[in-house]
Amino acid sequence: MTSVKDVARLAGVSLMTVSRALNSPEKLSPETYQRVRSAIDELQFVPNMSARKIRGDNLQSRTIGVFALDTATTPFAVELLLSIEQTAQQAGWNVFVLNLLSDPPSEQSIDLMLSHRPDGLIFSAMGLRRVSIPERLKSKPLILANCLDEDSNLVSYIPDDEAGQYRAVRHALSQGYRRPLCINLPSQSLAWQLRQKGMQRAFAEFGLAPGDVLQYDLSAHDAYGETPGILERHIVEDRPQFDILICGNDRIAFCAYQVLLARGLKIPTDVAVLGYDNMIGIAELFLPPLTTVQLPYYEIGQRAAQHLIETLEVSGIQRVDCPLVVRKSL
Repeated sequence: MTSVKDVARLAGVSLMTVSRALNSPEKLSPETYQRVRSAIDELQFVPNMSARKIRGDNLQSRTIGVFALDTATTPFAVELLLSIEQTAQQAGWNVFVLNLLSDPPSEQSIDLMLSHRPDGLIFSAMGLRRVSIPERLKSKPLILANCLDEDSNLVSYIPDDEAGQYRAVRHALSQGYRRPLCINLPSQSLAWQLRQKGMQRAFAEFGLAPGDVLQYDLSAHDAYGETPGILERHIVEDRPQFDILICGNDRIAFCAYQVLLARGLKIPTDVAVLGYDNMIGIAELFLPPLTTVQLPYYEIGQRAAQHLIETLEVSGIQRVDCPLVVRKSL
């Protein structure tokens, strides 16, 4: 097994310099750091911080390493990490979570993760997005949670946004609403593409052509900047030109509630409102309570962990159901 001494010998530096390159690279000159980095790459050296595994203190303990891109710092996605930990504990596994500040992860972050000798890896993200998985990680047992990579063979557990939006809009239209106003997520987001498919499928079933529906895509994830102006444009003499507002997420719905109620409109008597996400700490605070779609963060984390623990034989995208949460805003 390659050791720190081997790296130091090849790079022509001291053991302390190798240690600094691994733990405090900012203390080295760029030239010295690159020399050590090249030696590490050539020898394929990974520092081992899991001394207990080497000593055999707990040979039955296995570990899932989690790269957390925004999921460790965002309250709405914390359930994803919670479910990974609970699922792992139930199976007698441990979890090591590494909060990421960049995508792709830095070499130092990858080194730190692999130094714990994880038996499997989960790369998680807040908000469905494309990520860049380094080749070094693709050779490991790896699962993506709430994100996708260009490599279609990687297993990715993601929300079934198309089915979730279809189910929600179909439910709304079945209540008799026929003049929808849609304030959508930015069109460049992956969720927008999926939800549009589901929405248009529901509209078609009820005879609504694309030209019959008022639709706006936000230019950025700034509901408070654009939503009020869109609504005001379609409220004439305190009469809305729409009977239901379909929101790309609960933030948009929260902003819309303030505008509609300030104009003296009643929800759902004058205008119904449909959200998406069922955001923790927000969705239940609406008055009246908001009908919305549940983003299955907990289920995504649970299934990703189970996949590694049970070594399931599936590949590619695995969609997780997004249930409709019916409340009083319709």
